[in-house]
Amino acid sequence: MALDQSGQKIYPGVTSPISLDGPKPLDIKLSNKLEEAMRPYGVFESDEELAHRMEVLHKINTMVKNWIKDVSRQKNNIPEDKIDSFGGKVCTFGSYRLGVHTKGADIDTLCIAPRHVERSDFFSSFNEILAQQPEVKDLRAIEEAFVPVIKMEFDGIELDMTFARLALPQIADDIDLRSEALLKNLNEKCVRSLNGCRVTDEILHLVPDKDAFRMTLRAIKLWAKKRGIYSNVLGFLGGVSWAMLVARVCQLYPNAAPATLIHKFFMVFSKWDWPQPVLLKQLLQENKLGFPVWDPRVNPSDRFHLMPIITPAYPQQNSTFNVTMSTRTIMMEEFMIGLEVVNKIYTPGDSWDKLFEPSGFFQKYKHYIVVIARADEEKNYLEWHGYIESKIRLLVGNLERNMFIKLAHVTPESLGPLTESENPYICKWFIGLTFAKVENQNVDLTYDIQSFTNAVYRQALHIRILKEDMKVDIQHVKRKQLEMFVPQSILQRCKGAEVKRKSEGKSSAGTGSKISQALTHSKSDTDLIRTSSHVIIDTSDGESSHDAPSCETDTKKKVNGELPHPLSPTSSDSAMQSPCRKREGSPSGAESPVKRSKSEEESQNMLGSPMVVDPQSQSPSRKREGSPVRPDSPVKRTKSVKDVQSCQPPIEIGSPMHIDAESGDSVKNVEHVKRLPSAEVPDLMSPNAAPAQTVNVPRNNIKLRLK
Repeated sequence: MALDQSGQKIYPGVTSPISLDGPKPLDIKLSNKLEEAMRPYGVFESDEELAHRMEVLHKINTMVKNWIKDVSRQKNNIPEDKIDSFGGKVCTFGSYRLGVHTKGADIDTLCIAPRHVERSDFFSSFNEILAQQPEVKDLRAIEEAFVPVIKMEFDGIELDMTFARLALPQIADDIDLRSEALLKNLNEKCVRSLNGCRVTDEILHLVPDKDAFRMTLRAIKLWAKKRGIYSNVLGFLGGVSWAMLVARVCQLYPNAAPATLIHKFFMVFSKWDWPQPVLLKQLLQENKLGFPVWDPRVNPSDRFHLMPIITPAYPQQNSTFNVTMSTRTIMMEEFMIGLEVVNKIYTPGDSWDKLFEPSGFFQKYKHYIVVIARADEEKNYLEWHGYIESKIRLLVGNLERNMFIKLAHVTPESLGPLTESENPYICKWFIGLTFAKVENQNVDLTYDIQSFTNAVYRQALHIRILKEDMKVDIQHVKRKQLEMFVPQSILQRCKGAEVKRKSEGKSSAGTGSKISQALTHSKSDTDLIRTSSHVIIDTSDGESSHDAPSCETDTKKKVNGELPHPLSPTSSDSAMQSPCRKREGSPSGAESPVKRSKSEEESQNMLGSPMVVDPQSQSPSRKREGSPVRPDSPVKRTKSVKDVQSCQPPIEIGSPMHIDAESGDSVKNVEHVKRLPSAEVPDLMSPNAAPAQTVNVPRNNIKLRLK
């Protein structure tokens, strides 16, 4: 650790530590018990397993060096005695590099090559070499990903390999990737690939006690997985985000034992004033290389991030871009519950096993949305599974923007076939729903679900991964119907966990009320795709039986006291606040007349504008020809067009009719929203135009009235 001119230690972090106290005997005792409690969960590898990983990495590193030699022979007339000088290297990052990988975990690797080796060579010739290896299974190259990667299983170890070409003629074995000079003259794909190694190395450099950091991070990752909040792709936090949160706590308490750090972790982040960013080091004041960095003062889009955790290596990025209002609310609830559990452990009372008890997700809610992805061939299934999983957060965003939904909770634990007779290449994700307290109200989820389905198929068609056997189906089920999708063992486990939670009086209603937040009308890449199939849910007999935290207005910014000044950065300004919120308990269009401001009336004369609000156009003849109708919840319009545009996408008003699933009679005539057909709008998910090829998108034509 560095020293200042007076010989005092200089601690890393954007602020000075809160406490420099060392561990007490109780802290050491609880830390030892923590390690013992984690061993049954397989968080520590044996020496033999670790040696096997080292052997696999050595083989991959040798293959990369030989491949670079072969490419050099083909591209340059270089004497054989100089071929070896080009070098090349395989670096690790992620949990393996941090030293917190578990049994059976994958290894994130980066292939570093000199400037004459192209990315196309990596995804062609090197991919062919891998395909010829007998140890390689499930090989698939994803060149179109945000960070292009080759995934495989090598001798029983899952590997993710990215590629970066440096602007150097040779690659030394002792190269330091933390140097920003390496980023000069690189394209963004290479910079993003390098970012994994650079962030991991920087995190290790910024923590004062690496051993305490690793033990604490192992416990937090295990806790997050057991509680169902470990998944970056689904809108929770991934491994690097959890590592940065733990690293920040280690900076604030540099001499504390792991047991103390866990207690401080829950104390700090259960009271953190989001969207204040979590920083491990100060942001750079100037951007010399010109790569995009996270800075809400410069980038307006950064102001809408809900839970920013900023990577410490240049170019600094927000590692929690996928977090939604629902997932943030769920994580804040879990922080509060975790704090209560650790407080009891320190009483002394409960053991550490209490912290790692699984969540009772399948007993928390009364209504669930099931997303089912299937294919007929294994190769297509592996590709389709990863693609659908990366898009589910868009469906969660669609659902939480529905005015009648308080919370949309997706579980990262996906399930396969229920029986042996079922298609083996099938996967199911579940989203629990909490509805607002409305009486005698039909909730129409058709638009939210069907627009997601359309977007999934359009994007899959655009990036040319869609095959005929790839299907996605979305259904609504009640809790008592879950036995048709979920194994009984999981249902019984969840039921036991929920009964135990209620018996101990740990209802999440109290904690949920402290962290309730308003849902944000954030934009997604499915905003402009609308259809007219119906899914109607009647919640007149009650909503979720679980007292889940809701995303409501009137947010409490401070929860029973404030943390000391070092806990939050001082760069708080209005630009960091959340965008406009959804009003709680807004009446439907039939209950309240639509108010029109002067600016709305003037806007009706704007020809060619996509924002045309006409509450009087109740006749189908007023609709644009070919425009699908959105059978959505009634829209309350009390603000000017300028105000509404900041919260909602452009809309037109139509008047479809809800149908009673039992009698066939019309239930209610209300105002609804319609959109331009998807063929008339650009594909916002890609800068290129969508291909002319068409695909048959399945329709969710389900009409339900739940008594």
